[in-house]
Amino acid sequence: MKKLLLIAALATPLLSGCIVAVSDGEVEHSWTSEHSNWEKTQRNNRKKISQLNIGADYQSVLNTFNTPDFTELVKKGNSVYQVLYFATNSKHSDGKVTKDECTPLVFKDAKLIGFGDTAMSEIL
Repeated sequence: MKKLLLIAALATPLLSGCIVAVSDGEVEHSWTSEHSNWEKTQRNNRKKISQLNIGADYQSVLNTFNTPDFTELVKKGNSVYQVLYFATNSKHSDGKVTKDECTPLVFKDAKLIGFGDTAMSEIL
């Protein structure tokens, strides 16, 4: 019994630096990976937006992107306006996306009429 206690006492300092990590596979493993992931998403969003054409169909544009960060829908007169917001320009590295970090894609009656602040000012 004394030998077992002696071995345990001597082995304890050797084990103090061990870390066991359990992951479900959906976790970024370092800040650098997480950082580059959101940068890649925003870069891809900017690239996709730059390739859009006026008059593009709402559903085809939606299929081109992942889920929008924000959406809005409003009826004005006889027209229905839909706005999809996609993260394109992070201002804070806090892991949260705000509308001022997104580019709005503006649709009128399911057709793209523009994107960005200028397009938004047209419907406001």
